[in-house]
Amino acid sequence: MKPSFFHSSHQKPVSAAALPASSSQFQIRAATAADLTDVAQIIAESFHSQSGLFGWLFPLLRLGIYEDLRHRLASPAPHHVCLVAIDTTADAASNLVGTVELGVRFSDSWTQVGKSFPYLSNLAVHPKYRRQGAASGLLTGCEKVALSWGFQDLYLHVLENNHQAGQLYFKLGYQVHKVESHFDAFFLRRSRQILLHKHLNIDSAI
Repeated sequence: MKPSFFHSSHQKPVSAAALPASSSQFQIRAATAADLTDVAQIIAESFHSQSGLFGWLFPLLRLGIYEDLRHRLASPAPHHVCLVAIDTTADAASNLVGTVELGVRFSDSWTQVGKSFPYLSNLAVHPKYRRQGAASGLLTGCEKVALSWGFQDLYLHVLENNHQAGQLYFKLGYQVHKVESHFDAFFLRRSRQILLHKHLNIDSAI
């Protein structure tokens, strides 16, 4: 999923015990300042190449991600959270294996709903831990947080050619809300963005 950094929402304390994991291997909790280095590394590796020219830029991109995250976690407004997946079975110094952000956006051309809505971004999992339940646990944690904020609809973007991510979202109940129709996507042969939507069952908050 393409990263999307936004500033309309901020960190809210979330109890780790209140967030479900998809398996006993992973604990889902809110990120802390001590997690930021690992979170920035996982996001940078997931969305930016380390080969060729981009390899030289990678440390700067990672630093930018780190500073962006640090700013958002330090902000006082209520509707933003960065969740992390922790491998409870790992003996390594760092057992943080995945991350995702959830915040509140306001009406834009994608949704045309005329009101605020929760938006999920920067879902990233270390390659070693993909297809093991960490991503599902992070997404389920976001649903629980969105419901606790009083929302029953959740949105996210996925690139049309990111088939693995698309399969995960569809499996978890997301549906296509809108497909990008910008001319630059066609002429520049870029993969289109697809906005996905899921209506949340309030019973899952219990």
